[in-house]
Amino acid sequence: MRTLSRLASGLLLSGLLLAPVSEARTRIYVNIGPPPVVVERHVVASPGRGYVWQDGYQMWNGHRYVWVAGRWVRPPHRHARWSTGRWRQTTRGYYYTPGYWR
Repeated sequence: MRTLSRLASGLLLSGLLLAPVSEARTRIYVNIGPPPVVVERHVVASPGRGYVWQDGYQMWNGHRYVWVAGRWVRPPHRHARWSTGRWRQTTRGYYYTPGYWR
């Protein structure tokens, strides 16, 4: 029983330690900083009650930045709040952290 407990603890710990490493491998770094955010002036009115606006963002397509327009979406559950994605700068370059529901 004690061996099984140690094995389970070891697997859990190794999984926690490897999670950030696997995330870092999927990042795409860009040497050029993103252009300014586009101010969307012609935002369409909400399609209905309960919709949340997700801001647009600059996406790197492998050659250049491309603007992805904002949109209205329904939250996955009643009290969900949208956290907007953003570009982050490191010594390796810029990488995008996507938005998420919390």
